[in-house]
Amino acid sequence: MKEKVSPLPVSFKDFSKEPVKAILFMAVLAIGYLYVDNKLTYSDQIEKQGAKIDKLEAKIDILTMQLKKSDSLLAAAASKILTLQELGKIK
Repeated sequence: MKEKVSPLPVSFKDFSKEPVKAILFMAVLAIGYLYVDNKLTYSDQIEKQGAKIDKLEAKIDILTMQLKKSDSLLAAAASKILTLQELGKIK
């Protein structure tokens, strides 16, 4: 007669003989699984956030250039208006 091979390193007889060790063994396995799962989840989040940060930095660069351009145009328009006011062309 052929014995069944258990996929676990400890048989049910061993578990029933020492239930405290069995529970601790299962707890260690569960904690190990949760640790690995947590690390994988954080790695995925870090990669996604890195890509999002790159996109936002590109948008910030574009908006900074537009702000500098509009500031230059405003300064030029203000100086023209001041010049026209000094010449008496506009009130």
